[in-house]
Amino acid sequence: MGEIMEKILASAVEEKNEKEYDVLIIGGGIAGEEAALDLAEMGFKVLLVEKEPSIGGHMFLLSKVFPTLDCASCISTPRMAAVAHHPNITLMTYSEVKEIEKRGEGDFRVKILKKPRFVEESLCTGCAQCESACPVIVPKEYDFGLRGRKAAYIPFDTAVPKIAVIDIDHCIFCGQCEIACPVGAINFLQKPKIIKVKVGAIIIATGYKLFPIGRKKEYMFGKLANVITSMQMDRLLAPTRPYNAVLRPFDGKEPMNIAFVLCAGSRDRTVGNPLCSQVCCMYSIKQAQLLMGALPLADITIYYMDIRAFGKGFEEFYQQAKDMGVIFIKGRVAKIEPAENGDVVVYYEDIENGGRLKKAVHDLVVLSVGLLPNPDIAKAFKNVKLELDEYGWIKPKDENTNPVETSIPGVFAAGCIVGPKDIPDTVVEAAAAAAHVAAYLKEVRG
Repeated sequence: MGEIMEKILASAVEEKNEKEYDVLIIGGGIAGEEAALDLAEMGFKVLLVEKEPSIGGHMFLLSKVFPTLDCASCISTPRMAAVAHHPNITLMTYSEVKEIEKRGEGDFRVKILKKPRFVEESLCTGCAQCESACPVIVPKEYDFGLRGRKAAYIPFDTAVPKIAVIDIDHCIFCGQCEIACPVGAINFLQKPKIIKVKVGAIIIATGYKLFPIGRKKEYMFGKLANVITSMQMDRLLAPTRPYNAVLRPFDGKEPMNIAFVLCAGSRDRTVGNPLCSQVCCMYSIKQAQLLMGALPLADITIYYMDIRAFGKGFEEFYQQAKDMGVIFIKGRVAKIEPAENGDVVVYYEDIENGGRLKKAVHDLVVLSVGLLPNPDIAKAFKNVKLELDEYGWIKPKDENTNPVETSIPGVFAAGCIVGPKDIPDTVVEAAAAAAHVAAYLKEVRG
C-alpha cells in the first residue's frame, strides 16, 4: 500500500448503524469459502471479509493440485461463485477487520475498514473498458511480477466480485478510465468507511504468507533473472499463464535444464524458520511432472534435504516423478551464482556421495519457498488476547483433539493460519470449524 492510499484510509469515517450477522469469517481463501458455505447451508447468516479485491486466496493462483493433478481453478471457481450467490452469505471484499471487542459469550463487536475502489460497485459491470483505456502499467501481483497490469484493473478474468479497482498510488489522473466507462462507475471522490457489525462467532482463515526469499541472499533472487520462486513457476504452468508458455525471464527461451531448490526458507534456523512447511516437497514434484509434459526434452533436478511424502498417494506421486526421469539429489544448496548467457551455477553438498561440495549449471532455478504465519489479525483483538505459538501461528486449544478452537471462546481458526497444510487438510479443518461454530452458537443462544 502506497503513501497516497494510506492518507486516504486515515480519513475513514465510522458509520453509525450497526449490522448484525451470526458469524464473521475473516479470509476468503479455500478455508474461508468452505466454512462460509457450510454455515450458510445450516441457515446461519455469514459475513465473509476478504482484504483483496477478489476472493479465491492462493489456491486460485495454482496450476494443478497434488497428487491428483486436478485443475486448481476448476475446483475453486465454482466455489467462489457459490459463495457470491448464496443468500445467507454477505461478501465484503477489499476490506480489513481492524478491531474486535468481545462483550460476552456470543457477542462480538467488530469494526471493518472498507477501502475505496474508486469504482461504484453497484454500477460496475466488469466490462474492463477502464483497464483497456488506462495508460499506466505496473507489475501484476497475481502473477508475482511476471507481467504487468493497469492502474485501473480487474484482478483476473474470473474475479469474484468482477469489479474494477483503481490503484490510486499509481494513477496519473488522466481521466481516460472515466471517459471509457460506459456506465459512469468511476468515482475518484469515493471515501473509505468503517463499518460496525455485531456477530455471534468468528472464524479466522487468513492463510499464510510466503517466505520472503530475498532474505536468503546467497540464492540471488531478484539479482538473477533466471532465479524464480515456486509461485512464479506455478503461474507459468497455469492455464492463464503470463506468456502462454514456460519461458525463462532472462531471454524468453524455453528452459532445458531446470533445478528446484527445496527448503528455501524452511527448516532453516539462519532465517528464523526451523519448521517444515509440509507442502514444498509435493508441490515441487507436481511442478516437475507438469514441466515434463510441457517441456518433454528438459532435464529436471530437485535438490532436497528430505522428501516428506506423508499424505495419501504422496509416496506413489514421488515414485512416479522418479520413473518419469526427474533427478533427485540429496543435499542442501549452499549458494547460487551467475554463469554465461543468463545460466545459473548451483553449489550443493552431495550427501549421498560423500558430502562433497559440487556445482552444476542450470538455465533456470526455482526456489521452493516455504510458508510463514499471517498473524496480523491478532492485533485486532482489543479486550481479549488471541494466543499464538512461538512462531506466530494461532495456537489451538488442543492440537491433536481440537485444532480449530482458539484461546478465545467463540473464536475459531482453520487452514494455514493454524499451521502449514495442504488443500484437503485445509478443507477438512474449515468444515470442522463450521461445525464447532454451529455447536457454540446453539449453546450460547440456548
